[in-house]
Amino acid sequence: MANGIARIPVPINEPLRDYAPGSAEKASLKARLERMLGEQIEIPLILGGREVHTGKTGRSVCPHDHDHVLATYHQASGDEVAQAIEASQAAWAEWSEMPWQARAAVLLKAADLLAGPWRDTLNAATMLNQSKTVYQAEIDSAAELIDFWRFNAHYMQEIYEGQPNSSRGVWNRSEYRPLEGFVFAITPFNFTAIGGNLPTAPALMGNTVLWKPASTAVLSAYYVMRLLEEAGLPPGVINFVPGSGGQVGNPAVASEHLAGIHFTGSTGVFQAMWKQIGDNIATYRSYPRIVGETGGKDFVFAHPSAEVPALVTALVRGAFEYQGQKCSAASRAYIPSSLWNAVREGLVETVGSIAMGPPTDFRNFMAAVIDESSFDNIMGYLDEARASDQMEIVTGGAGDKSVGYFVEPTVVRTRDPRARIICEEIFGPVLTVYVYEDADLDQALELCDTGSPYALTGSIFARDRREIEALSGALRHTAGNFYINDKPTGAVVGQQPFGGGRASGTNDKAGSALNLLRWTSQRTLKETFVPPTAIGYPHMGEE
Repeated sequence: MANGIARIPVPINEPLRDYAPGSAEKASLKARLERMLGEQIEIPLILGGREVHTGKTGRSVCPHDHDHVLATYHQASGDEVAQAIEASQAAWAEWSEMPWQARAAVLLKAADLLAGPWRDTLNAATMLNQSKTVYQAEIDSAAELIDFWRFNAHYMQEIYEGQPNSSRGVWNRSEYRPLEGFVFAITPFNFTAIGGNLPTAPALMGNTVLWKPASTAVLSAYYVMRLLEEAGLPPGVINFVPGSGGQVGNPAVASEHLAGIHFTGSTGVFQAMWKQIGDNIATYRSYPRIVGETGGKDFVFAHPSAEVPALVTALVRGAFEYQGQKCSAASRAYIPSSLWNAVREGLVETVGSIAMGPPTDFRNFMAAVIDESSFDNIMGYLDEARASDQMEIVTGGAGDKSVGYFVEPTVVRTRDPRARIICEEIFGPVLTVYVYEDADLDQALELCDTGSPYALTGSIFARDRREIEALSGALRHTAGNFYINDKPTGAVVGQQPFGGGRASGTNDKAGSALNLLRWTSQRTLKETFVPPTAIGYPHMGEE
């Protein structure tokens, strides 16, 4: 379309399905779950469009029924990473020069495929392999990923439309080139949407990508890859390389062709990767772009004027939806003593009503944590709380990993505001509460601000607008996503761009144009229509 200015359709957020009893959508998803439970597939690497079977395999299982194997997946090592890099560079020349409207069309088609025929498959894979309830899967592997693809295409157009001013006789222009080399996308288990966004956001801007999904979420990642192929993604643009962090990450980061890192995961891994890049800096052809979101210890801070029913609901949903395995999960709360008895009563009653079990039973509010390592880590914190005279388990605290990795939703009260349990990221269904005296509000705010190295999400509850403004100001740097009278989870693409600072990452805001801009290298062009033909200036005509 050389002689027309194409415009991306204005995106709107994908409507959520509710899977109500007796609905056609519930029957369709239930049928897909049954089919997926009855099969065991083999997942290859996909390098330059080729399926590669290494023979070194891992298993994709149901965390809520860990003896049930859903898939066997092949794992990459150094040789396969080298092949993936070669494939990415072979694809780069054509993909980087492809018209941006054509690149956008791939993701827009992928979004429509996911909204329609692929929706059950991605939701079912996420429910089974990542143990998400139907609602948590729907908002993640369907709606959010659809939103990423549609909104990112729109943001790309906005970026390209950003052009400099021109003076008379001069035409100034900017082009937003892809990076030279490949982007290494490392994605987590807890959000299929992040798994789909981290490799496709750089690819949309003309880059080629190596994608290493979390080993505990290979099944859903594989289906995302197949969906993208059906949408018309050319071979080699995204290369699918599951495997261990060291076997895949070390050779990828060591390559001279590394142009960027798009990461979501632990702070420790991100810092180690950043250091490795620093050590290798002289070997790269360009300085790699480093974009990462690395977790949080997210808070709910209640003012004495807070409404207790809304506060309790936010605490329970924020802390225990998807078993607390969200970077944004509410894992620490600061409650004034004047409200504590009512809040405690509400928490005990509400948490006691939570149904926990396999996600295939749509009546369950919670399912299992992701694997045995996570289970053991969470239970270690709870054992420490049980043994401490400074802590009290208000409700919950038990776990059982005999069939699945189930941990009860747990509320802990600590009298030590610097205890490990209220400062460190646990990534499980554990909410730790510190009760402060109403008169010590300023001290409690300081504890909230300094009580964790993270600054991802946080929320405040208050009625008085003066107090809302005061609390917001005091906690300004504690969160990149800040909520007022709401839980600190549930960011929506196009509405709340997501990311945080401090130890939570580079705050490059997934779901916004800012993130896409990081995957470009701007070239400024100045064209002079009638260039000068002599070197003199007017002031030179007289002493």
